[in-house]
Amino acid sequence: MRFVKESLIHATPERVFAFHEQSNVLEVLLPPWETARVTQSASISEVGARAIVETRILGPISVTWVAEHTLYDPPHMFEDVQIKGPFRSWRHRHLIESQQDGTRLRDEIDYEPPFGFVGRALAPLLIERRLRRLFDYRHQVTRDWCEKGKAEG
Repeated sequence: MRFVKESLIHATPERVFAFHEQSNVLEVLLPPWETARVTQSASISEVGARAIVETRILGPISVTWVAEHTLYDPPHMFEDVQIKGPFRSWRHRHLIESQQDGTRLRDEIDYEPPFGFVGRALAPLLIERRLRRLFDYRHQVTRDWCEKGKAEG
């Protein structure tokens, strides 16, 4: 299955990429409504580095999510894959492309939900709805940081 979120950000690709290179970026990108906690950060520039997040997936059910950075191509793209977590598989590509009016930020997530056929059937209602809300928030936070810096400097 695939989830995609795209946004136009009025800043350079280098600025958008720099936002993601901040050491605390995972904490910055966590929405206030998510019950998640970053227990280990990882620099996107270190291929093989692993980030660990403790998160609740449904009610009181929590899971440890381990994501490993697998590709790094500044200022165009970086990628992480789930090593351990709630999905059968998860590959997240962050694509940054220069546009006439700024930069297109595109998150592409290829994933396989848990629970086979039942998980795939419920994904649009449960998983994709949550991803849409999460990435709407993440793109807004990224846009605010990148465009604010552009205006100031």
